[in-house]
Amino acid sequence: MNFLPTAISDIIIVEPQVFGDARGFFMETYHQAKFHAGGITAEFVQDNHSGSRGGILRGLHYQIRHPQGKLVRVVVGRVFDVAVDIRRSSPTFGKWVGVELSAENKRQMWIPEGFAHGFYVLSEWAEVLYKATALYAPEWDRSIRWDDPDLGITWPLLGGQPPHLSQKDANAPFLRDADLYE
Repeated sequence: MNFLPTAISDIIIVEPQVFGDARGFFMETYHQAKFHAGGITAEFVQDNHSGSRGGILRGLHYQIRHPQGKLVRVVVGRVFDVAVDIRRSSPTFGKWVGVELSAENKRQMWIPEGFAHGFYVLSEWAEVLYKATALYAPEWDRSIRWDDPDLGITWPLLGGQPPHLSQKDANAPFLRDADLYE
């Protein structure tokens, strides 16, 4: 397993070792000792599975009071996965990291607590799995606009068309107006 740094040191890309032959493949997606050695010491308490059509954008989501760290991977299709630092006291506050995760590349992205998370579906269909460090708490669920000009996220929109959004995401506040934790 390789643990690759990103432009924000807290975000880590995990490349599993894949063993393949004519029958298919095998890989470890989580191994506590290897993850600890790679700098990810989180304890996971919930697993989630999401399926979305092409052109769907989910996010940017986070929880206040009960923040979640997430280990994200794609098992069907391709997504552009984004993490935004929303820790006001951080030197990288408002900065983002984006990476393509796919069933083919089998990469995972570690997003610790203190980051908003979102993804855009690049394939006809995608299924995203993620492990979370805290349980979902709807009363603390928040979001930030995907197209906030202060963030300047470069989303690889299919055909240059606007993404399909939930009502919650379409009405999300900009970072400067968002309910954040310190």
